[in-house]
Amino acid sequence: MITVYHNPKCRKSREGLEYLKQKGCEHTVVEYLKTPYTREQLKDILMKLNISPRELVRTQEEVFKERFRGKQFTDEEWITILLENPKLIHRPIMVKGYKAVIGQSGEEVERLLK
Repeated sequence: MITVYHNPKCRKSREGLEYLKQKGCEHTVVEYLKTPYTREQLKDILMKLNISPRELVRTQEEVFKERFRGKQFTDEEWITILLENPKLIHRPIMVKGYKAVIGQSGEEVERLLK
């Protein structure tokens, strides 16, 4: 079973989810803006993605440009920022077992399915 952390307003998130559906993969969708991540979930996802919290940040968002661009934060501070500003999180995040990907392309989704 694949868990998809999805934002239906995001084109790339919709495309990633559609790719997964076309593959016929069993999945569940979590709209993370309605059902926010917990700190533990986000840390677990970061570990599965094998990236730092800063690498999960969408730098093109206005809130990033206005409040965070050019500033340095610890990993724990970035996690707090992401939890308080979930629109900053890249999407869709797809999790299967001990692996996760940011499923914005078919290639990324395929990495999860292998």
